[in-house]
Amino acid sequence: MQEYMEFFKANPMLSLAWVGLFVALVVSVIKSGTSKVKNVSHQELTLMVNKQDAKLVDVRGKEEFKKGHIVDSLNVTLSEIKNNQVTSLEKFKTSPIILVCNSGMTSGQAAQLLTKQGFENVFNLKGGMGEWQGANLPVVKSKR
Repeated sequence: MQEYMEFFKANPMLSLAWVGLFVALVVSVIKSGTSKVKNVSHQELTLMVNKQDAKLVDVRGKEEFKKGHIVDSLNVTLSEIKNNQVTSLEKFKTSPIILVCNSGMTSGQAAQLLTKQGFENVFNLKGGMGEWQGANLPVVKSKR
């Protein structure tokens, strides 16, 4: 224990950085554990679409959506969700909704917003389109 105290005294900035990282890790784990939004893999997404009739919502921009998206997914951007302009999703309030973006980060934020807006079964695709395409799963391109 004496060595730790000496290390902390000799390296205050490094010690502070480690404490900060530890606190960030703990907060992240607690936040994900108490979140109403669950992350799903691409295998779980396929099962949910086939068995539970889950609706896919792509939160990327219109141009990215046109370049390639999962079959039958709707394009509702993050800004539309932030501005509560989700009339196309209102009929799916109680149905499972799976949100998709490039990496899973933006869709996670959108999922949190949708749960605050009263949507009950909101999920986030872990790894986003990057992981979906990395697994060589089908992607459709829009012509419009």
